[in-house]
Amino acid sequence: MPAPWFLLDSGPTAPAMNMALDEALLEGSAELGRPVLRFYAWTLPAATFGQSQRYSDIAAVTPSRPLLRRPTGGGVVPHADDWTYSVAVPPGHAWCLLRAAESYRRMHAWLRDAFIGLGVRATLAPSGDGRGPGQCFGGGWECSDVLLDGRKLAGAAQRRNQMGLLIQGSVQPAPPGIVRAAWQKEMLRIAGLQDDVVWTELFLGEALLARAKVLEAEKYSQAAHNERR
Repeated sequence: MPAPWFLLDSGPTAPAMNMALDEALLEGSAELGRPVLRFYAWTLPAATFGQSQRYSDIAAVTPSRPLLRRPTGGGVVPHADDWTYSVAVPPGHAWCLLRAAESYRRMHAWLRDAFIGLGVRATLAPSGDGRGPGQCFGGGWECSDVLLDGRKLAGAAQRRNQMGLLIQGSVQPAPPGIVRAAWQKEMLRIAGLQDDVVWTELFLGEALLARAKVLEAEKYSQAAHNERR
């Protein structure tokens, strides 16, 4: 049977709002009732890092500012011209029933297949390189990251709780000769082809947008959150 998903293309967005909107989508996923694939970019360079990381450790390894604590896990990820996306899945959905390693692999298999459809010979890492989370695009990779010519092309971080599942991912640098619009279109085509996903554009309701603005102002713009440990 067709699988209904929402699609949201936010375009360039302020760093704190990017994190806030992803969390608001997770909080609202049960009410939305179907997964949301969100594409977005950055109005200015920034870096994000996992919710359990120590701020002083992250600040010591990257000059990127601002530094924002993500609602998901993982190491530090620089953002400027990367292709960023998120997936928010409601509780009870099949993706939420997967173990973390499997949902990570499934997300990156989707990206890999999209790149292969564009003529890019991407693969999934069969194992990690032993460097741990650290700098997510500092040369190392984790099991099931997307690789191209022996380097990391795409990585992601997750958070799963009673509200659902949130995956935040980044592609960097973009494969030579491929434009972002073509990649986004291929992501949609692959999902429709392999999982019978049917896409509906998501228009942000007033309540969800208002919640995102609160999270932006009171959480992701605040040192009390970003530097809390």
